[in-house]
Amino acid sequence: MPTNFTVIPVKDNARKGKEGDEDEDVDDNNALKEEGEPTGDGVPKENSPFINNTDHDKGNSYDGTNMALFEEEMDSNPMVSSLLNKVANYTNLTQGAQEHEEADEDEGPKKKAVKSPQMGTFMGVYLPCLQNILGVILFLRLTWIVGTAGILESLAIVGLCCSCTMLTAISMSAVATNGVVPAGGSYYMISRSLGPEFGGAVGLCFYLGTTFAGSMYILGTIEILLTYIVPKAAIFVAERKEDEVNALLNNMRVYGTCCLTLMAIVVFVGVKYVNKLALVFLACVILSILAIYAGVIKTIFDPPVFPVCMLGNRTLQNHNFNKCLKTDVVNNLTVTTELWQLFCNGSELNATCNEYFMNNNVTEVQGIPGLTSGVISENMWSQYGPLGMLVENQKIESVGGSDPAQDIYMPYVVNDITTFFTLLVGIYFPSVTGIMAGSNRSGDLRDAQKSIPIGTILAIATTSVIYITCVVLFGACIDGVLLRDKFGDSVKGNLVIGTLSWPSPWVIVIGSFFSCCGAGLQSLTGAPRLLQAIARDGIVPFLQVFGHGKANGEPTWALLLTAGICEIGILIASLDAVAPILSMFFLMCYLFVNLACALQTLLRTPNWRPRFKYYHWALSFLGMSLCLALMFISSWYYAIVAMAIAGCIYKYIEYRGAEKEWGDGIRGLSLNAARYALIRLEEAPPHTKNWRPQLLVLLNLDSDHGVKHPRLLSLTTQLKAGKGLTIVGNVLEGTYLTKDTEAKKAEQNIKSAMSTERTKGFCHVVVSSNLRDGISHLIQSAGLGGMKHNTVLMAWPGAWKQANDPQSWRNFIETIRETTAAHQALLVAKNVDSFPTNQDRLGQGTIDVWWVVHDGGMLMLLPFLLRQHKVWRKCKMRIFTVAQMDDNSIQMKKDLQMFLYHLRLDAEVEVVEMHDNDISAFTYEKTLMMEQRSQMLKQMQLSRTEREREAQLIHDRNTASHATVNDMADAGPDRVHMTWTKDKLFTERNRNRECNTNVAVRDLFNMKPEWENLNQSNVRRMHTAVKLNEVVVNKSQGAHLVLLNMPGPPRNRGGDENYMEFLEVLLEGLNRVLLVRGGGREVITIYS
Repeated sequence: MPTNFTVIPVKDNARKGKEGDEDEDVDDNNALKEEGEPTGDGVPKENSPFINNTDHDKGNSYDGTNMALFEEEMDSNPMVSSLLNKVANYTNLTQGAQEHEEADEDEGPKKKAVKSPQMGTFMGVYLPCLQNILGVILFLRLTWIVGTAGILESLAIVGLCCSCTMLTAISMSAVATNGVVPAGGSYYMISRSLGPEFGGAVGLCFYLGTTFAGSMYILGTIEILLTYIVPKAAIFVAERKEDEVNALLNNMRVYGTCCLTLMAIVVFVGVKYVNKLALVFLACVILSILAIYAGVIKTIFDPPVFPVCMLGNRTLQNHNFNKCLKTDVVNNLTVTTELWQLFCNGSELNATCNEYFMNNNVTEVQGIPGLTSGVISENMWSQYGPLGMLVENQKIESVGGSDPAQDIYMPYVVNDITTFFTLLVGIYFPSVTGIMAGSNRSGDLRDAQKSIPIGTILAIATTSVIYITCVVLFGACIDGVLLRDKFGDSVKGNLVIGTLSWPSPWVIVIGSFFSCCGAGLQSLTGAPRLLQAIARDGIVPFLQVFGHGKANGEPTWALLLTAGICEIGILIASLDAVAPILSMFFLMCYLFVNLACALQTLLRTPNWRPRFKYYHWALSFLGMSLCLALMFISSWYYAIVAMAIAGCIYKYIEYRGAEKEWGDGIRGLSLNAARYALIRLEEAPPHTKNWRPQLLVLLNLDSDHGVKHPRLLSLTTQLKAGKGLTIVGNVLEGTYLTKDTEAKKAEQNIKSAMSTERTKGFCHVVVSSNLRDGISHLIQSAGLGGMKHNTVLMAWPGAWKQANDPQSWRNFIETIRETTAAHQALLVAKNVDSFPTNQDRLGQGTIDVWWVVHDGGMLMLLPFLLRQHKVWRKCKMRIFTVAQMDDNSIQMKKDLQMFLYHLRLDAEVEVVEMHDNDISAFTYEKTLMMEQRSQMLKQMQLSRTEREREAQLIHDRNTASHATVNDMADAGPDRVHMTWTKDKLFTERNRNRECNTNVAVRDLFNMKPEWENLNQSNVRRMHTAVKLNEVVVNKSQGAHLVLLNMPGPPRNRGGDENYMEFLEVLLEGLNRVLLVRGGGREVITIYS
């Protein structure tokens, strides 16, 4: 849709005088400033011409009157005129220059002026793609592929591979035209579209593919040199026919290593010469192809003479004889020929000869019968075969009688490898790679967004036409036995495709030789730069050394590694074995280019606005599927290895924590998946079988915003083990406008502590006018949709008695009330700093559960979850329950054991009996201390200092009084406050009312005068706490952890301070305690 802009001139006389002077001071490279300058939010600036590029503008104070309304924003937001000037002058970076997003901090603040690129579509994209696509496979293997697979299956191979690259080119065009693509090509596109993990994995695979491509081109160069140019230069010469293959491979290894060394030196010394020679190498390729077409036309009226000697229907190697005859007549005498001596044990006519040789005639067939000969019908169908299979013409009659064991020593043309369709796909595919050459040069293009799609697609279309026509023309002009002769042994060692060319076979031989040399040099030039780009991104730490190079930026170390990996391919020595390897890596790269396009299209990210419009997600998925299919068609085991390598690199980058944020599609996909899952996730509570504690951890921070109790995070990690939801929250007092910096610092400190303690979850820091409201907001609003917490974990306020502000313990009690109102479970860790760290391994010990009231089964579930972690794995679980006087302890134990059996929990069971005894003097004294302290703090309006002094006096006096009391006297309450069932609860209340009137009478002779006025409810509660504490300490003092039901706070807020005293007495003498309060629902079940 066209967009119209209207520019409205604004007169500003006050500005005119300054603009001329200030414009001269503006750096032309303003658009190329480096990243890393922090903004107000603590996030590094994105290096872009669109935002934050205002350093020079800050000095230009705005004095005008027309825009006075916006003058306060000039420091952060540039004027539109300034913005447009920067955008217009923004250019791509040239090859070898540093990527604009990844500028090193140690470089100076200014860069050298970047020369504006001037390359167009033809020179910058079309010709480089043409040069990289057409190459060694076309000249050395295509005729053999046509002869082996037949014309129809060869067209299928070419169609599959070319369709794959065309679909990939369409996807690549969309990705490449979606914004500026600096130098880096496919790696840059994939990493910025799919994230650093995929980018690093696929980038390294692409690097390995490019490196092995260099090996393939070098092997092609040596094959042409030793087979067709100077065969006598071979160092290893086979004395027997069966040793020829090994001799050839050894020659390839020696000469290939020498060639690799020479090419690496050339690249190291002067890469500029490689770039200058690129056009020469391209000219060789084009001339060779023109020579092929000229030769095809010439076969119509004058086919070249390349006879193939046949013995019966078998093709003979024409190296050691000149005449295709058994005997010849010389001076009226019949004499044997050189061919006779190859099959007989002497030159005499009566010598013993090979049986097949004697039974069959020798004939000559025309190797290139011509376009109009009708040979195309014979070459339509495939002729696959095993290693060592003879190349035969089935239309020629032959008489059997040969010994297959002796045939391998005869000069027949045979298959050097086992052939089948999928093998040929893997060998052919490298001939369609090279489509990234244009995008790799994006920094040198005048208009990359226009040139890359047009040039790449035209190059693929051109090469596809060339390959398809070559398949048809080869099958129509060349005889089948010559097509299947891979090395041209039947035509005196000529290159098969060279026999077809005009004016001479040497045109193709020399052209293909220089083409392979050039392609090898280009690979050794491009691969180190790709590795250097990956290393400089910093996403793979162990590769950082390869980001350095010479003073001019040439990647020396990367070149050495590339040469080393390339040598592995050279040592393999077989072109047919190396080709499938690089096919895997290129196919994986193309697969992820298609995935990037499809993902961005389906996600409809706001930044996805490619200028190339002729793409569709279905085409990208088709291309991706085709790439995956070709990988497994070519070689399923190579495909698995390549995917394993990419997977290992991906997991390594993920494990090391890639800190790059490139706005990639995988994060967009994660966001969409999370949104979809949250919408699907019902807000209703999960089924009991799926219930697990989703924690809201309330942390306390010190004055420097450091975490006070990091062991609380350790406990969270041990309890969750990375499963479910964990939200770590904190509240800062104040207003957000004044505390935003502190909030961010606190959040960073909490995240750092979470990372140290390996706590996987989210951090949420709230700024509120007071702590009470902030905690309330967290409990109410933390989480999203159905993904909300159901359990609150907090530390016991250990210093509540010494706290200057009573709000510390009031906030604690109010938090308990709010979690109860919200139907959320509550966990309170006492002495949390003594809890084990994640590195500790507790030895043989116990986790003791004191099950006093049933609150949904949390007490049973928590030890089970803790024991899944390595810290608690060796601990045994013990469950204690309290029996009263009218309970059957033996039956209770049996029932509890059966209950645990159905729950599939392994635990020891013990029933503790608590009898009704008199209330001890110690209990009265503790209650008196509690009530006096409470009354004093309530009724006297004292200053903070006076209140502390008065509280200390009361404490000292009561401590002295307490010393005279026999606190070990056995006494019991009227009833235990905590019960098992509702019926017992009502019975307990009635009996308490009856007994309350008798308390004073029963203890008449032991009562002190000040005890008479005590609240009897407080006395009973204190007695419960004292007696239960005695029992728990007696049984569980040596336990690694004690889990205990947490009694609820009083409904009347007037007794809040007493509630804290009750809990303090209940927990006295215990080291690690976890108070548990259920959320009002069952969390564990006996059903499957």
